[in-house]
Amino acid sequence: MHGLKNWSSSNPWNLWRFVFGRDCFATDCDRSYNQRMAQEHDRVIGILGGMGPEATLDLYRHIINLTPAARDQDHIRILIYSNPKIPDRTRAIVGDGESPLPCLIQSADILEKGGAGIIAMPCNAAHYFLPEMQQSVSIPILDMIEETCRKLRLHFPNAKTVGLIAAIGTVRSSVYHKALSRMGIGILTPDEPDQQKIQDAITHVKAGVHNGSTQETFHSIGMRLIKAGAEAIILGCTEVPLAFDPDKVDYPSLNSTRILAEAAVAWALK
Repeated sequence: MHGLKNWSSSNPWNLWRFVFGRDCFATDCDRSYNQRMAQEHDRVIGILGGMGPEATLDLYRHIINLTPAARDQDHIRILIYSNPKIPDRTRAIVGDGESPLPCLIQSADILEKGGAGIIAMPCNAAHYFLPEMQQSVSIPILDMIEETCRKLRLHFPNAKTVGLIAAIGTVRSSVYHKALSRMGIGILTPDEPDQQKIQDAITHVKAGVHNGSTQETFHSIGMRLIKAGAEAIILGCTEVPLAFDPDKVDYPSLNSTRILAEAAVAWALK
């Protein structure tokens, strides 16, 4: 056992190969998993998760529900690498924490080596680091921000202004501002007190607290943005849809997690 520990600690992939068999995950072995999947005309979605874990589960649930399947074998191959140790994205963006970029790149690399043909990353704030991540892997990473903005344009072609409910890091990074500006769409964000309420509610959801209070926070702030002139609300944090019920509000919203799942499924079923 001591020998196995030394062998696996020198290269984590060795342990994966020992436990699961080398054909389950791509390594430097002589048979490339990616090439074999291409030959079988089967596409593998890689989910770079852990930001947070429940949001990762939510994305996977949407992928399952969106897949036209009558039996197990009809479903899409999915690799999930949930890495909750990735440093906080918001703290890094506001200049108060460690950069998550090295961990994001390492996690993306694991998925690529594991056989994923594309990566879906259910964390809006992490997309601030997307350009540098994409330079470090050879498979595409779906752009959750761009996909959400395209969906907005598709369903609300005449929209001029939208509201954004998101973490402080996502708001300050301006990832949605830039994407919407290219489409000629303005964006409304909450005032500072409401933004702090959103951040606190997101923290509660990450801790597993989905109650009437967190839901009311998201619902009521969305309504205030609508009254301020927004024509729809982007749920721009993957924790928000976990405590947001679109059937209980009188305004349209866009669930960025589901939109990311739709893009991933569309790619897999090409």
